[in-house]
Formats: sequence, C-alpha cells, structure tokens
Amino acid sequence: MFHEEAHGYHIVQRVGALTEGEINIGPGTLYGSLSKMEKDGLIRFVREEDKRKIYKITELGNQVLGLEIKRIRRLCQNVREVVYEG
Repeated sequence: MFHEEAHGYHIVQRVGALTEGEINIGPGTLYGSLSKMEKDGLIRFVREEDKRKIYKITELGNQVLGLEIKRIRRLCQNVREVVYEG
C-alpha cells in the first residue's frame, strides 16, 4: 500500500504538501507518534542517515492503514448521503 521509507522531517513536509499547509505537525507530536507507532509494530526503524532515523511501514501498519482508509471512505459516503439525500 505505502512502501516509501521516510524520516521525520520528510513526513512533516509530505503532510504539509498533501494538506496544502492546513496541517502542521510539531516535533513533539511527530516524534511522540513515531515512537508509539514503532512500539505498536505499525512502523519499524530501518537505518539512520545524517542523524535522521528512517522508518518503514510494516505489514501490520499497512493492514491498519487499509482499515482506516475504509473507515474514512465510509464516513465520507455517510456525509454525502446526509447532505445530498437528506
């Protein structure tokens, strides 16, 4: 599903680009989240480059991501039904 390896700064940039700057992740939030996801087995540390930790999503992480995508799609469909059919 999502196989790109990334370090924290890259993730911050990617989120900013995807949301056109609407979401800005601070360092405390980012590194706290990365630590929790690693402990939960959703991502894994791959290597260090220039003092930056590189992470990759695990198979479990991909499964959880797939479920979250389905949940959000269902939520969007429910909103469409309420707005356009209600």
